Amino acid sequence: MTGGRWLKPVPADDESISARLLCIPYSGVGASSFAAWPTRVGTVEVLRVQAPGRETRLAEPHYGTYERFADGLTEALRTVADRPFAILGHCSGALAAYETTIALRRAGLPVPTVLVVSSQVGPQDGPYGRYLAMDDEGLRAEVVESTVRRGVRPHPGMVDLSVDILRADVEANRRYRRPRPERLAGTRVVALGWEDDVEIEPSRMTGWDACADEVRRVVLPGGHQTIFEAPEALMALLRAELGDAAEDGATAGPVNAVSGDGAPNARGAC
Repeated sequence: MTGGRWLKPVPADDESISARLLCIPYSGVGASSFAAWPTRVGTVEVLRVQAPGRETRLAEPHYGTYERFADGLTEALRTVADRPFAILGHCSGALAAYETTIALRRAGLPVPTVLVVSSQVGPQDGPYGRYLAMDDEGLRAEVVESTVRRGVRPHPGMVDLSVDILRADVEANRRYRRPRPERLAGTRVVALGWEDDVEIEPSRMTGWDACADEVRRVVLPGGHQTIFEAPEALMALLRAELGDAAEDGATAGPVNAVSGDGAPNARGAC
C-alpha cells in the first residue's frame, strides 16, 4: 500500500482505520499546507495530496489541467481504495477533487462517499477568482504578503519559485471549462463556505446543487485561510459526515447549514 508520490504520509495498513480523507489544497501550495491537521479525525486517516510541480515533487512537470491531475491521483488511489474514503478540496482544489471523483467512476474504481468542496463556485460557474486577473507582479505581491503573514522573511529566490508555481496553478484554473456539470452518482457533496471569506462568498456556491443527487450547503465561522487551521467545527463536521462522530457527542451543530434550494447563511460581500 503506497499511494505513490501523491499521498502524504504513506497510507497506513491499520485495521483500526475506518475510512480515509484526502485533502487537496488551493493554488500555489502543496501538501504541507495541511501540516496543522491531525493525522486522524477519530478513526479516519487524513492524507494530504501532493500534486506534481511543488515541494517534494518540484522536479516533475506541472499537471497542466484538472483532468490530468485527476488521472494521476486516480492511478495512485488504485492501491488505497480498500475502505471508504472522502475527498476534501479547498478553492481550486475543489475542482481537482470533483474531476478526480469523475475519473474514479469512469475507471470503474470506488468513488468517495463524500466530496467536500470548500470555497469554490460550481464547475459550470467558473473560472472565478481575483487571481485570474493578476499579472506576475500582482501574484508576487500576494506571495510576499502571505509569507510575511506567516512570520517568515521573504527570500527573493523562493518568492520567484512560488510565483512560478502559483502562475501554473492559476493557468490550470483558467483553462477549466465544464458548461454542464456531470452529476456524481454514489457521492454526497458538502459545499462548504466560510462566513468571512472574501475570495469566494458562500452565496456564490449554489452551483454545486446541480452536481449530485445529495448536496448539503454548510457555512462555518472563519475566512479563506481558516481551513488550514483544522478548526474544531470542521473536524466535527467531518466526523459526522464520515460516520465517525466522536464519543463526546461532537456533531456538526455549530454550523449554519441548509440543504436543497435554500440560501446559505452568508455574511458580507465584496
